[in-house]
Amino acid sequence: MSPVKASPTARERARAELTREIKEEARRQLAETGATGLSLRAVARELGMVSSALYRYFPSRDDLLTALIIDAYDALGEVAEAAIAADVSPRVRWLAACHAIRGWALAHPHEYALIYGSPVPGYRAPQATVGPASRVPLAFMGVLRDAAAASELRADGDGGSAVERLGGALADQATAVSAAFETTPPVPPEAVVRAMIAWTQLFGMISFELFGQLVGSFEPADALFDYAVAHLAAFAGLN
Repeated sequence: MSPVKASPTARERARAELTREIKEEARRQLAETGATGLSLRAVARELGMVSSALYRYFPSRDDLLTALIIDAYDALGEVAEAAIAADVSPRVRWLAACHAIRGWALAHPHEYALIYGSPVPGYRAPQATVGPASRVPLAFMGVLRDAAAASELRADGDGGSAVERLGGALADQATAVSAAFETTPPVPPEAVVRAMIAWTQLFGMISFELFGQLVGSFEPADALFDYAVAHLAAFAGLN
């Protein structure tokens, strides 16, 4: 019999609500001033709080920034995981995740910039951000795992082992990454490298679009994105 969870107390509910309000105001400031301009004093002032009261929730600007980063990674991770959950082919799931990630980025450009834009001077992300940041790549790797299990992950076909084709330090890195996922069957190291290239290309395209690099050329970028992610899926080995 599962233990009954205790309902949150009035104090816990009030704390959770105020924490939510603090983060919402901080996101509003991100849109106006960017992460470098985020200020606990300004957040407190907008909420009608004294700074000392806000410090009980977030002791420093970096603590608040970390909370926003974790929230952004988790929100994007949920979108990607939902996209790959459909009972369709690995290729269709991969493409769905690409489109879902772009959709979230276009809808939340400032939160996207927080996690995939320029680093914030003086800020060093703590270990607590690693798990949330891993959700999107793990979602993509799950698609490759399922494709490999269904024999739907296309091999390169030039003979020799994947590790021999990669060679050197890249082979060692790819083998270690493949082993870390502990999948059965394992995702071939070369497929891991191709997925990494496709993943970085995906976010590069989204960043170019969001940060105005396609203005006056491929704008809107819908057709270019459709064409590119289809080729990236093929590059990753998903037919």
